Amino acid sequence: MKRKHSVWMMILVVLMAISLIGCGTTQSKVENNDTAKQAAKVTIGFSISTLNNPFFVTLKEGAEKAAKDAGADLLVVDAGDNTAKQISDIEDLIQKKVSVILVNPTDSDAVVSAVEAANKANIPVITVDRASNGGKVVSHIASDNVKGGSMAAEYIMKTLGDKGNIVELQGIAGTSAARDRGQGFHNVVDGKDGVKVVASQPADFDRAKGLTVMENILQGNKDIQAVFAHNDEMALGALSAIQAAGKSNILVVGFDATDDAVKAVKDGKMAATVAQKPDLIGKTALDTALKVAKGEKVDASIPVELELVTK
Repeated sequence: MKRKHSVWMMILVVLMAISLIGCGTTQSKVENNDTAKQAAKVTIGFSISTLNNPFFVTLKEGAEKAAKDAGADLLVVDAGDNTAKQISDIEDLIQKKVSVILVNPTDSDAVVSAVEAANKANIPVITVDRASNGGKVVSHIASDNVKGGSMAAEYIMKTLGDKGNIVELQGIAGTSAARDRGQGFHNVVDGKDGVKVVASQPADFDRAKGLTVMENILQGNKDIQAVFAHNDEMALGALSAIQAAGKSNILVVGFDATDDAVKAVKDGKMAATVAQKPDLIGKTALDTALKVAKGEKVDASIPVELELVTK
C-alpha cells in the first residue's frame, strides 16, 4: 500500500509542476502581449487655433472619434487664437515626445518656428485646415478654400444677375484660409462690369466683430446687395447687423456650414454657406497621422470635398 501511495504522490507532484510551468508560460505571454500593445500605442498631439468656434469644435470631435476607434491617444491643446500660446503648446507636445503633431495654425507665418522646432525633434507635422508658410510639413489636410471662395462668389453673381455692390468680410490676416477664400472670391468678381466690392474688411472669423464691422459698413454704404463672409461666424454677425438696420434684401453667404448657419439658410435668413465638413477633416487628419506614425507614405496635400448649402 505504501508503494502505491508513493507512486501516486510522485504522479501528483509531476502534474502540479507541469501545471505551474503552463501557468507561468501563459502569464508570460499575457505580460508580453500587454507590453507589445503599450509599445504599439500611438500618441498624436493636436494644436487647434481656437475651440471658441463651432467649426473647430466639430473638427476636434471628428479627430477624437477616429482616435478612439483606432485605439490611439490624442492630446488636444487650444491656442485660443493666441499665436504665442500655440507656439508654447507645440513646444510642450514636442517635450512629451508625441508620435505626430497635427497643427491648425492661428497664423500661417508665425507657426513656422514651431513647425521647425518639431522638425528638429524629428516629429512629423501635419497641418489641418490652415497651412504653414514654412518648415517641413508631411501633409496638409483641408478643403480647397480657393474653390470654396469661388463657389460663394459664383452663387452671388448668379443670384444678383452679375451686377451689384458686394461686401467682403475677411478672416484673420495671415491665415491661409482667409487668403485662399478671398482669392477664390476675387477670381470671380474682380473686373466684372456692374459688380463692385464696396468694402473689404477683416472681422477675424468672429461673430461679434462681424456684427460691429458690418454695422460700420452699413452706415457708410446704403446700397449693398450681398455680403460674402470668410466664415459663418462673421456671416451670422453681419446678418444681425443687417436685421437691426431693418434691411431684408441683402444676400449673406458664409463658409463652413456650422449648425447655426445651416439653420439660418433653411429659415431663409442667410442665402447660402459653403460646407467644409469639419468632422471629416478631423477624421482624415487623424487617419493620416496614424499612417505617418507607422512609417507609411502619404500625399502632400489631401483635399476634403466641398458643397454649397442653399435653401
